[in-house]
Amino acid sequence: MELGVEIGKLLVALLVLINPFSALSIYLDLTQDHSTKEKRRIARTAALAVFIVIVVFALGGSILLKVLGISVGSFQVGGGILVLLIAISLMNGNDNPAKPKIDPHSEEHQSAQQVRRNEKAIAVVPIAIPITIGPGGISTVIIYSSAAKNYSDIALIIISGFLVSLICYFILVVAGRISKRLGTTGLTILNRIMGMMLAAISVEIIVAGLKSIFPQLVA
Repeated sequence: MELGVEIGKLLVALLVLINPFSALSIYLDLTQDHSTKEKRRIARTAALAVFIVIVVFALGGSILLKVLGISVGSFQVGGGILVLLIAISLMNGNDNPAKPKIDPHSEEHQSAQQVRRNEKAIAVVPIAIPITIGPGGISTVIIYSSAAKNYSDIALIIISGFLVSLICYFILVVAGRISKRLGTTGLTILNRIMGMMLAAISVEIIVAGLKSIFPQLVA
């Protein structure tokens, strides 16, 4: 992998799929009774949880595919289709279909409110998992890790994951200001732009998977 190009691709793919902006509303709601210091701790714990998930699947993604008997090409095509569906949904102005949308009146939301004071609990679930990093993000990490040819490639994935986690942290820390400045319209426009970039990445993933399944396509 070329260092600059691949880190750039990974950053865009992970940042769009993880999309920390999607966690803003639930983060602001669940932390409204917390102090500024506590909010920073929750943001830090959530970002750390996201990074740990990325590292775990970056190191164990290819092993998981071997255990399940799934070829890298097949997973790339399947994962690419999932990513493409997410991209189309974002471009249409809809929510990410691979992430749950928590209704303020739902049992899940009420349960989260009951543990509002438990910082680590709400930071990991639901803020980090599955609101911030869901099936789409995890699938992308597995796709890139299974295509890795050496430890340097795995290191690139982990470095990209670390950078994305840092971005998640800073976005959550300034969540209130971002929400006020962008508003619903601004976030929708941002999601559509991200969807366009994600669609291009998903096509590349699918094409790479098809080439792996059908080597004659390369000729």
